[in-house]
Amino acid sequence: MKAAVIEQYQRDLVMHYDLATPECSPEGALIKVSACGVCRSDWHGWQGHWDWIGFKPQLPAVLGHEMVGEILEVGSQVRRFKRGDRIIAPFNLGCGHCEQCSGGHQNVCDNFSAIGFHMSGGFGEFVHVPRADINLVSLPESISDHSGAALGCRYMTSYHGVVHEGEARPGEWVVVYGSGGVGLAAVEIATQLGAQVIAVARSDRKLEQAKALGAAAVLRFHPKVGEEIIELTKGGAHLSLDCLGKKETCQQSILSLRTRGRHVQLGLTTAEEKGEIALPVDVMVAKELVLRGSLGMQPHRYPEMLAQVMLGRLNPSRMISQTIQAEEISRTLTAMTTYQTDGFVVVDWKK
Repeated sequence: MKAAVIEQYQRDLVMHYDLATPECSPEGALIKVSACGVCRSDWHGWQGHWDWIGFKPQLPAVLGHEMVGEILEVGSQVRRFKRGDRIIAPFNLGCGHCEQCSGGHQNVCDNFSAIGFHMSGGFGEFVHVPRADINLVSLPESISDHSGAALGCRYMTSYHGVVHEGEARPGEWVVVYGSGGVGLAAVEIATQLGAQVIAVARSDRKLEQAKALGAAAVLRFHPKVGEEIIELTKGGAHLSLDCLGKKETCQQSILSLRTRGRHVQLGLTTAEEKGEIALPVDVMVAKELVLRGSLGMQPHRYPEMLAQVMLGRLNPSRMISQTIQAEEISRTLTAMTTYQTDGFVVVDWKK
């Protein structure tokens, strides 16, 4: 099969044209990839980050976790899917039998594994997904391959963070730190829920994108932007989301909140923080703030998000800025180093 392969961290991917196609396990499915997003998480994998949480891919590696495609083969034990079905494969794979999976939280499975990090991903033509019956989601015919790829990680991660973990409500002030793919998706989702959204970013260009997606206000990031938000909202945000994972954005997100406000951490940290960020604990205690982490989304919760897309209330395709071929992935990853990409870039395997 054809694939873009990391052979050295932070170096151009190497195109291979004759890699072995993955074998299909009895409980798995072999997917012919139609489209795959290029996500900032792929950039972190390409950089060699996240070894502190076990996400550093072993080289050589095929990244790509925002994947949609068509089932080419199913194992003998698969009951819910068949050859020819269009699917989304959430990157967060569950085992199906641990405490978390039994409780409906497959996205934080005790035996967690991730497509593109712990196994080959959608930067290759074919992907094997284990335990297909619990880890695949049917993709409605009315949703295009490109839109499905946009939903694959950043959008569904935002949906879970805003709706399920953040519990955003109509009329609330919601602050979104970061206007990359996750942040822009969070702006659209929270706006659709009826919240008053404030987008915070360093780039005027990205703030304009957030405004076009419904943000009620946009602010340039600065070291005391939390105080500005408290003044603007007359007391602080009800919900604030850090979509970057930087020390300063996480801290200001918490400092943006009103009493009993809710902070949701969506962005994983960078090599600078390595998972450790100092928090304003006294403020958290004095205001009885709630802090939650949010990772991916459970497959069984996809239908509610897909229904909103089919009704036109959510439109991930608006955030697709470019479709590329596999040979162009390296250029996109390099551009991400200096935050030069906008919205979602999608690899089109049908080109």
